[in-house]
Amino acid sequence: MSNQDKPPIHPKVVSLASRGIQPRFSDLVQACRKLVMNRLAEHLSGVFGQVDDTLFECAEKAENNKVQTLFFDSMREIRRQRPQIERSYHQKIASNFSDFLEGKLQNPSTAQVDPEQLALVQNEDYEETLQVTNMVSRVKARCTQPLFALDQRLALLNNGQKLGEDSNPFGPQAIAQAFRDALAPCPFPLQIKTILYMLFDKHVMQSLDSLYGALNQRLIDAGVLPNLKYSAQVNPSLSRPAAAKPDAPTSKPQATGRPSAAPPSAEPPLLDLDLSAPPPSDPGALFRGLSSLLDEHRQNHPDAPLLGGTRSIVSFSPREASRTYSASELLAALNRMQQQSAHELAQRLHKPQAVEGLKADLQQQLESHSSLPGDSKVSDQEADVIDLVGMLFDFILDDENLPDACKTALSHLHTPYLKIALLDKALFTQHHHPARRLLNTMAQAGVLYGNEGDERGLLAKMQWVVERVIHGFSGDLGLFDGLIEEFNEYVATLRHKVELRERRAVEAAKGRDRLLGAREQALEVIQHCVEARDLPAIIRNFLELTWADVLVFVLLRHGEQSAEWQRACEVAEQLAWSGTPLGDEDKQRLQEMRVPLLSDLRKGLELLGGYHEDGIRRLLQDLVACQHAVQAKQPQLAAQLKPTLPESPLGAMLGEDVDLARQAPSRSKLSVRAQALAKELAKVEFGTWFEFVEGDKSRVLKLSWFSPTTHNYMFVDHSGQRVAIKPLTLLASEMENGLARIVTPERATPLVDRALTAIYRVLQRFTGRTAEPR
Repeated sequence: MSNQDKPPIHPKVVSLASRGIQPRFSDLVQACRKLVMNRLAEHLSGVFGQVDDTLFECAEKAENNKVQTLFFDSMREIRRQRPQIERSYHQKIASNFSDFLEGKLQNPSTAQVDPEQLALVQNEDYEETLQVTNMVSRVKARCTQPLFALDQRLALLNNGQKLGEDSNPFGPQAIAQAFRDALAPCPFPLQIKTILYMLFDKHVMQSLDSLYGALNQRLIDAGVLPNLKYSAQVNPSLSRPAAAKPDAPTSKPQATGRPSAAPPSAEPPLLDLDLSAPPPSDPGALFRGLSSLLDEHRQNHPDAPLLGGTRSIVSFSPREASRTYSASELLAALNRMQQQSAHELAQRLHKPQAVEGLKADLQQQLESHSSLPGDSKVSDQEADVIDLVGMLFDFILDDENLPDACKTALSHLHTPYLKIALLDKALFTQHHHPARRLLNTMAQAGVLYGNEGDERGLLAKMQWVVERVIHGFSGDLGLFDGLIEEFNEYVATLRHKVELRERRAVEAAKGRDRLLGAREQALEVIQHCVEARDLPAIIRNFLELTWADVLVFVLLRHGEQSAEWQRACEVAEQLAWSGTPLGDEDKQRLQEMRVPLLSDLRKGLELLGGYHEDGIRRLLQDLVACQHAVQAKQPQLAAQLKPTLPESPLGAMLGEDVDLARQAPSRSKLSVRAQALAKELAKVEFGTWFEFVEGDKSRVLKLSWFSPTTHNYMFVDHSGQRVAIKPLTLLASEMENGLARIVTPERATPLVDRALTAIYRVLQRFTGRTAEPR
């Protein structure tokens, strides 16, 4: 056929048939879809699993009640909207993938934007766009190599048609935009959406590295561009080396993210890991470093104890064994141990399970079922896992943050968790591994709520979860997702109870503080009236015991700038003045003001509500009689007037707080160090945990509120109950004397992260990498 006979092909028209995925790849792309959907579902659950904790922390630090209420209301609203958000999100991801399969995806960069529309973009829309853009940019910068490789491989599946930069259905733009679209119908304020974007970035976007690695590996295993290579382009303006010989090695180039010709990176090589440096923050690098340190320690000191005092599994095996146990033999031994544990769990659950005994049991199980007893040992790689899991559970048993009952319950998870670790090293390398999340969640609940006697239901719930794992785990990690959800529901209910209790304690403290501040102001007024005046007892007592309370009520009801407050202060001054000898002119003035003075005194006593009409009349008569006796210069007659005045009810109610203020040292009497501590304490945020030493015991309490006026600090226990009120100067003195200290933030770090970091540091010491404990 001549060129004239061929149908013309428009360069911009591509048929769906030519763009659709080839049938031979259908199983592969569906496998990729399943991988992505499962991973994203897991990580999105992590977002909502941390929403309550994050919003509660924000509520604790709120600057006023209105903002605090916003956070508490948003907790409930997010729980209500969660199913719809998750459903919408997964539908959007699935829709993007379907469009890719059908060749419908378009490059967003080609879309035309109406300039007039830009003026209509609201501030909140702009802020959300910025949030998404920043998340996407960080992933692109971090995942340049795997994203390039994924784009190339998807292009091959797509009949060679390369997708636009942001049209990859698995790319960061599509994933982040899907979350924004899912949030769009929800009536959350921007402040709450910003928190959700932050959590999404932490749990989903930061996990895309491993997702892209797994996707590329799935495609490589299927033979899709298995030898694709990538190298970073050298920026000639930064480096201009002299011409090298063709075979000469070149120095490491500086990355600009351009595809070229070097192998894509997998895991960072261990050679790049400095085992003397602080523990790596990347969980994959941390695990490789742990394996290397363990291997080195095992080679040099095979019988030496590890963290917690337990020996390595290699010390239980014959040294000269010629073969290693297979993975199936190990798992069969652990299955038998798990079955035995399930059978005896009811009797054993209340006693901690020692790691040393479990290793001995494992060795005995392996030996008794081995075809070559006495000539088999555990391989080095599996010994790493067994020892790491052992040290993790030894760490749990030694963790001072966890109550003993919680440690005991968690210790019984050792065998199933060892099975998980042998089957899936991701337990150590992925923060969102379901088994790791369950262990972290239960441990954190134990830290927060496990110490209080009235929260014993938490221990029962933890024991129930342990029983479910031991009886039900046979290799399906889906069990852990269900247990996490159910346990989180229980903890959410418990947390809500604690929040309500703490909120009531804070409101009560604020009320007492306002009352205390008003009483101190009232007493200052009374003190000013009576000082330097030799007053009869009846007038002095009336002012200090009774009229001070009247001043408090007037101040709280009407405020310091009100005419009522000014008049009540004036009445106190006039009554004190009337109790001193006066000249003729002042006596005449007293005679003129007596009626309005008595009228105001009557109103004040009626305001207190503790006096009957007869009592008020007799008291006022006694006060008038006292005035006449003083002006007649008959002090002995005035002294005989001693009516029984009731003790101040406000003074009795605030007695504890008043005594605290008296016990606290004055700021000027603090040492230089205590004054510095007081300055630092003034900046401490609500929610900070303190440890207080009382004799030979200590207690951890949370700073729930402090008064900006009286500078009293209120502390609650884990159940949200008010436990202590401490003036700032007293707290600073206690810290100086070692009776109080701020608990380090490490306490809030997930259990497994804390454990692996501690194990890393211990192994560094064992191998001589560091000289002192850290």
